[in-house]
Amino acid sequence: MEKMTHKTMEDFAKSCGVSRPTLSKYFDDPTSVKPVTRALIEAALRSSDYQPNIYARNLNRKRTRNIGILVPALTDPFYAEMVNRLELRLRYEGYWPIVFSSHGLTELEIEAVNTMLSLKVAGAIAAPLGQKSDPRAFEKLAQNAPVVYFDTFIEGNTPFIGNNNYQSIATIVEYLCRSGEAPVYLDIPHVNHNSPERLASYIATMEASGCEPVVIKTNAAYTWEFEHIGYQQMDEMLNAKALPGKTILCANDRLAFGVMAAAFAHGLKVGRKKGDLRVAAHDDHPLSRYTCPPLTTMAQDFAAMTANSVDTLLTLLGDTDAPVQKIAHKVRLDGTLVMRQSA
Repeated sequence: MEKMTHKTMEDFAKSCGVSRPTLSKYFDDPTSVKPVTRALIEAALRSSDYQPNIYARNLNRKRTRNIGILVPALTDPFYAEMVNRLELRLRYEGYWPIVFSSHGLTELEIEAVNTMLSLKVAGAIAAPLGQKSDPRAFEKLAQNAPVVYFDTFIEGNTPFIGNNNYQSIATIVEYLCRSGEAPVYLDIPHVNHNSPERLASYIATMEASGCEPVVIKTNAAYTWEFEHIGYQQMDEMLNAKALPGKTILCANDRLAFGVMAAAFAHGLKVGRKKGDLRVAAHDDHPLSRYTCPPLTTMAQDFAAMTANSVDTLLTLLGDTDAPVQKIAHKVRLDGTLVMRQSA
């Protein structure tokens, strides 16, 4: 049986025998109309090819069902995994996620925020650049829609869900100290608050263990190309025979990928057993288990970070029974040690 054609919502409403506002109300929430009316509309939908233009309708409403997701780089495995989880959870909750990447650039982050404002997003879940962010852009966004930060934040009262860097770095430093030579720490450019927090925790934990902290400071300027700087710095130290230790704790997994590649290029074996070097890191990126050898690291709690970020935003949007007053200003999630063959 050939389905009826309806080009506009007005046409379809007439065909159903209901008013356009009633039909719009049904598309927003089917349970908001009477059961008999709902049955009438659903029967008409089955015999028609009509599809509502949800995007156009949202732009005409004060509050849309769009949620902006903003990250510094979609090529970063951590952010790629978080975006995947956030998208699926938001879709399950009936929202339309719109993903933006600032590509590590201030001007593109500002552009993404302005685009969210023009789209009248209902809310946003953002991992801002941090040091390079323009706080004024996020202040303007927060004045128009609820915002939740994850992984990193800009100072202020915006809710934040992230990793407990002091706990996680302390845990892996203590493990490395008791399982072999104490680690030296390879730092990265301090692009956001995570970097100095991890460095401070390394120094404090080493001193508490009675060990001398040894920090290999990065020689790179501001950049998100962590694999590259890890490879370059490790290559330079090995060429100069200036590596200060045989156990290296990298500030994040991506840095460790570069370090391990440089070690391989120099004919060195990385591994907990019979290796020339031990290499460990932080984050447990989705690719960390597939390095050679698999990377020992601290796993961030992706599931809890996703759940807390979305739940907080839904509370701010009034989509849960939880009172807004009970929202925690900052939620820091403990990491979990993942022992693999690299250290």
